Amino acid sequence: MSFVFQPAPPISLPVAGTDARFPVRRIYCIGKNYAEHVREMGGDVERSEPIFFTKAAETIVQSESEIPFPPHTENLHYEVELVVAMGPDGIFGYGVGIDMTRRDIQATAKQRGGPWDRAKSFSHSAPCSKITPKANVNLDGAHIVLRRNGDIVQSSSLDKMIWSIPEIIGRLDADMDLQAGDLIFTGTPAGVGPVISGDELSGGVEGLEPIRVRIT
Repeated sequence: MSFVFQPAPPISLPVAGTDARFPVRRIYCIGKNYAEHVREMGGDVERSEPIFFTKAAETIVQSESEIPFPPHTENLHYEVELVVAMGPDGIFGYGVGIDMTRRDIQATAKQRGGPWDRAKSFSHSAPCSKITPKANVNLDGAHIVLRRNGDIVQSSSLDKMIWSIPEIIGRLDADMDLQAGDLIFTGTPAGVGPVISGDELSGGVEGLEPIRVRIT
């Protein structure tokens, strides 16, 4: 097979404890999945259905990377999330991600009833840690945390998710083309906020590899 130009290299993430790589196919994200975050964004917990959106695989950023402050925004926000990595036989493993969001652009899109693509799926908007195989993970009672310049800004437990991991997978599998290589960002707890150039973000979930990036 020949190409009219050289195709881009495949997108992948390292797998913890091995030299193998996890090939990333698609990134699915769920919004409104922690009650306190729904409230801080002005939503109604009792009536809130999950919101699904996507990010391009090319938005992946590995841990210990630098992220340039994106153009056309003055309000770049962090959102730490548990990431589910799908394999051929279901869940392959888990990671920690940060759903970077151009909040001012998102607010404008909401007001106009338009899509969120420019606010969510932009270059360097999906930092993600190494993927830890599920056999090495116990998420029961696990906490999720994000630090900005060493200070805790987000902290919660995974059992506070409104929609559980099996429910999220079930909804996506019934409605979308969920396959091996897909990543699912499972929602963020309360405490989202802005970053500026020079800030360091470090996120973690007990038992998983951390994610750490710097905004430049």
